[in-house]
Amino acid sequence: MSTTFVGEATGRDRAAKAAKYVARRILFPLGVLAPFAFFFPKIALFYAVCGAYDIGRNTGMNISTPRRYFIGNGFFTWVLSPFNILLDLLSLPYVNKGVYKLQDLPPAYQDEVRDLIRISNEQNLVAKLEERSKENQRTMIFFRWYGVNVDTFLDIPEFHKNWKYIQTIGVSVFNKKVSTSKHFGFMRASLRVLYNLNDMKDDSAYIVVGDTTQYWRDEKLFIFDDTLLHQSFNETDQTRYCLFVDIVRPTPFPRLMAAVVTGIRMLSQSFKFVYYKHWKVIDR
Repeated sequence: MSTTFVGEATGRDRAAKAAKYVARRILFPLGVLAPFAFFFPKIALFYAVCGAYDIGRNTGMNISTPRRYFIGNGFFTWVLSPFNILLDLLSLPYVNKGVYKLQDLPPAYQDEVRDLIRISNEQNLVAKLEERSKENQRTMIFFRWYGVNVDTFLDIPEFHKNWKYIQTIGVSVFNKKVSTSKHFGFMRASLRVLYNLNDMKDDSAYIVVGDTTQYWRDEKLFIFDDTLLHQSFNETDQTRYCLFVDIVRPTPFPRLMAAVVTGIRMLSQSFKFVYYKHWKVIDR
């Protein structure tokens, strides 16, 4: 993920961008993917089929979507595509809808999401986070990370209760005129729940997932599979505060899915701050 903003590019910036373009578009396919396909054709074919299925789940695709998936920031999602497809099968009969309404979730899930939203509104998080986040383009504060409570500068005991389905609780803050690039999440053991905490005044703050666009002024709650290509925008003159939540994906095997989430935490803990390298992650 990256932050976009208006600014004059220097010669060094342009050179770095050109080098990155050559490495990603030419050297990587020719130097890595082509030799892999030559020496391991059966594995390459298997991954090609898995990737074709996985990327085909995206709606509103254009010519850049496969490029982003196979040789861009979706490459890690492609690497994990066989595992994600297995998670799709283990979730049946709960078919992955891609974009969800709250009522699409089982009743117990709905209750936890509503409870979390109630707690968040009662805590007046916008006022409590305003001072710590105003200096940064994008700020992230985590209270819970893949099932484990996080000791952070803002103590909200209600966030640390024994949630059954909610795994991650955070707040993402977009400053004025800040957006992300198009990007993919990497694992389908959970669903992303976003709830905009403050009232947006116009339609310049929104999220796009495939051919679905949600404007935060119209609807504050948005639930989706974040392994789909998505992009968030805040082109307003307001700061945008959004509850950032992961919930265990509905499945007949909840303990197994929760175990996968635990595994994700153990594997990702060491590079959490690399994954959020374009954010200012505040803990203390």
